[in-house]
Amino acid sequence: MFEVLVFVYENYWRGDACPEPEQLGRKLSAHGFEAEEIRDALQWLDGLSLATQGLQLERQAGEGDDSPITTARVTLGGAPEAALPQSSQSMRVYSPSEQEHLGAECLGFIRFLELSNVLPCGLREIVVERSMAAPGDPVALDELKIIVLMVHWRTGIEPDALVLDELCESREGRIAH
Repeated sequence: MFEVLVFVYENYWRGDACPEPEQLGRKLSAHGFEAEEIRDALQWLDGLSLATQGLQLERQAGEGDDSPITTARVTLGGAPEAALPQSSQSMRVYSPSEQEHLGAECLGFIRFLELSNVLPCGLREIVVERSMAAPGDPVALDELKIIVLMVHWRTGIEPDALVLDELCESREGRIAH
């Protein structure tokens, strides 16, 4: 499934540029992907579309398009969800099933992205939800990075170059400074 997601990410510059599922399925099949991989990826992408539907991204007050996203709220039925912005002292507590499925390495990476202002709480929740829908127990870190990229892709948010490098590069072969 993840190979299909990477293909979609690389070939469609934004989530709204991606063709409808039936047409996308035909294109993926023409590129040689297995029917089961295509079905799983299309179901996962459909869940991503539902998860990001009604998402409102807010930037810091008075900032332009270059400022980081500070709040991501999901609206239910067209009305904003009644939620206060997350405090810097608040902490996300993961359920036992989330801890087991994500594993310590992925949970640490999610926290790193939060502290880097790349993953506001609303997007974090979408990443966690889509990770829980992914196969693998626990989810591999490289797979989580693909999920994070796909969430950004679907919402139209382009991570800055350093974060994009961290999401796209494998840790193997890197030299720690």
